[in-house]
Amino acid sequence: MEVLSVVLAAALAIAIPALATAWAQSRIGPAIAASMAEKPELSTTAVLMIAIPETMVILGFVVAVLILFRTA
Repeated sequence: MEVLSVVLAAALAIAIPALATAWAQSRIGPAIAASMAEKPELSTTAVLMIAIPETMVILGFVVAVLILFRTA
């Protein structure tokens, strides 16, 4: 039973940030497309705005690895 709860915790550590990132990027994408249509020089800012939410998934992955490989 303990193994199942550890695996579930690790899965949730990745799934919840992944869903949050998908939601954030679904809001950021259209806004970036509209702003780039008016000011193409904002391409660097656009790349950064898309990349920032991805760090949530990376941190969720790190937490999942720490959960799975924790010492007893």
